[in-house]
Amino acid sequence: MRLMQSLWRDLFRCRRGASLIEFSLSLPLVFFLGSAGIEYANYARVQLQVSQLALNLADNASRVGLSSALAATQIREVDMNDVLTGARLQGSGLGLSTHGRVIISSLENVQQSYDTGVVQRIHWQRCIGLKSGTGYDSSYGTTSTTAGTDATAANAGTAMPNGMGDTGYKVNAPSGVGAIFVELNYEYQPLFGTIYIKNRLIHTTASFVVRDLRDYTQIYNPSPAATRMTCNLYSS
Repeated sequence: MRLMQSLWRDLFRCRRGASLIEFSLSLPLVFFLGSAGIEYANYARVQLQVSQLALNLADNASRVGLSSALAATQIREVDMNDVLTGARLQGSGLGLSTHGRVIISSLENVQQSYDTGVVQRIHWQRCIGLKSGTGYDSSYGTTSTTAGTDATAANAGTAMPNGMGDTGYKVNAPSGVGAIFVELNYEYQPLFGTIYIKNRLIHTTASFVVRDLRDYTQIYNPSPAATRMTCNLYSS
């Protein structure tokens, strides 16, 4: 009996391995908090990257076209394909075109040959990305797949007198010119599954006024014709 009491007394007083036991007990909490910090830091990084992609895309689309010293700059399907390919490559690390949807709208505030005055409209749209449905397709306006493909009233596009964007932050093109409006919707890919962030959609927009003297008659597609990246297509 005394031997048992002595053993229990010695065990109770023993401090060897206490640090290891304390570390073992605290390790799950340390791991949980540490991985949460990593996840949220990565989410902030991805948000910034998506925002920069949208800005770069709008900036590039506002500059491209077939320039001439004798005529206004023509924007062509091949130009838009190049711009979208650039966005796809820039966002390849995120799997942008696999997990997201990119929409470019040409918001123009001009008078066409068939107008009686200046009209603000989405003249045409181009897209890439596999994602579709609520949260991925345009939240601010759509137009037909043939809009802007010729200089006829039938393909004039969709009137947007109040502009594009969220209420209170709508973008309007200056009178007589156009603006490129980009919507980018991306499904965040978490590092640790859905433990910390569940089904998070990153949504961002960007817009730039067209830089040059652009021909707003239509989006051209001279021979050899390029594939139109219209918004009824869902491709990576």
